[in-house]
Amino acid sequence: MAKIYFVFTKLQNSFNVYVKNLEELTVEQIKSIEAFVSLRRGFFDFNTYTFSIPKRVEFIEFKTLMETIFTNLICEEIIFKTPQMSKVEYGKYKGMLYCDLPDVYLLWLKSNYHGKDREIIEAELKSRDL
Repeated sequence: MAKIYFVFTKLQNSFNVYVKNLEELTVEQIKSIEAFVSLRRGFFDFNTYTFSIPKRVEFIEFKTLMETIFTNLICEEIIFKTPQMSKVEYGKYKGMLYCDLPDVYLLWLKSNYHGKDREIIEAELKSRDL
């Protein structure tokens, strides 16, 4: 059984986690991750191997929680040097900071949005390596 490799990113009002080795995990491990995310009203995006949960959590709290649920894991933290303070002015996530948007929505914006915030969207995607 492969170790689960989580890459944690703290956002303004939530956190985002990239499952670095999702393709190597067993179906049981993936179902456990899905259950964890669902229980916390989060969103798992299988296209980008990431999940987001709308709760402020520090890395050490996340790591401790993961170690109680999963016995075989690696946790890494990514810290953004400059927080994004621009807010979305339209659509489903109006009023949210771009840095708090789910990966899947940012990727959708990349393909479908051509307005004035295009540079902000591109910068956020780049900062997340998407």
